[in-house]
Amino acid sequence: MKIAFVGKGGSGKTTLSSLFIRHLAAAGAPVVAVDADINQHLGVALGLDESAAAALPAMGAHLPLIKDYLRGANPRIASADAMIKTTPPGEGSRLLRVGEDNPVFAACARPVRLDGGEVTLMATGPFTESDLGVACYHSKVGAVELCLNHLVDGADEYVVVDMTAGSDSFASGMFTRFDMTFLVAEPTRKGVSVYRQYKEYARDYGVALRVVGNKVQSPDDVEFLRDEVGNDLLVTVGQSDWVRAMEKGRSAPFALLAEADRRALGALREAADGSYRTRDWERYTRQMVHFHLRNAESWGNARTGTDLAAQVDPGFVLHEGLRTGPGQPGAFVPAAAEAGATQPV
Repeated sequence: MKIAFVGKGGSGKTTLSSLFIRHLAAAGAPVVAVDADINQHLGVALGLDESAAAALPAMGAHLPLIKDYLRGANPRIASADAMIKTTPPGEGSRLLRVGEDNPVFAACARPVRLDGGEVTLMATGPFTESDLGVACYHSKVGAVELCLNHLVDGADEYVVVDMTAGSDSFASGMFTRFDMTFLVAEPTRKGVSVYRQYKEYARDYGVALRVVGNKVQSPDDVEFLRDEVGNDLLVTVGQSDWVRAMEKGRSAPFALLAEADRRALGALREAADGSYRTRDWERYTRQMVHFHLRNAESWGNARTGTDLAAQVDPGFVLHEGLRTGPGQPGAFVPAAAEAGATQPV
């Protein structure tokens, strides 16, 4: 399942997403963690030192490789250059699976060892000096969106994305790629303002949104959040000695995290698991196509000199049973086909 952490800058979304990733890893779950924030701090929050975090490969720098691999043998896509961040998969496309070996993960992902488990970490990459004044950060996040559009994930697999702060997530259709979005909010008027924006923008797209109250110090803080966000409030967390030590570089075993915080992380996982069980793959695919057509008309056709609407495969629905057919690079067949079934894609 795919899970996003969003929130106002400074709300603690990176810290909470890293704790959730650690919680999943400690339970032995397969996890792909993605740092899609313009401020790249997830690697450090997961225990990497500054130099190791800075050395993570940038997905944005490998966008040509990502496009070329995912295009596969899709006859509707003339070349990798004709792909944009919203290009949907179709018959002949290559898809990604959590835990597999493929050229995209080889180039863009690195393993990170955590207490009791290991996760795969990917990062969009920070702004560089050559980007200043000429590039938009969404051009880097586009690599994440393209990968999410081609990722087939299962119920017991987790893709956790630390999103860019505020409502910038709505600059693309990536906000619809998640089974659960956790919005981290402080108990202040500014803290809940992003929640109101997110709730309004996501209203017509069936986005599952729950609020995690952070930096909560009193029952009054909880009451304030409940008054402001209602039943969307899932859990609240307060000051953590474990987190404070981690932020000072004095890491402690994850098992020493306070029991209240561990229960909160368990509630997050339970909510995400429940949301995945109701995923509608047809709607998921339709939304992907919807935003591709909007981007094509707005700027993509002019940028590529191609009618990008022709990239849409009207008979294709992304679903968990899809995989690479043996001996057929880039071709995808239902998993049941190997056993002689004739179920169409």
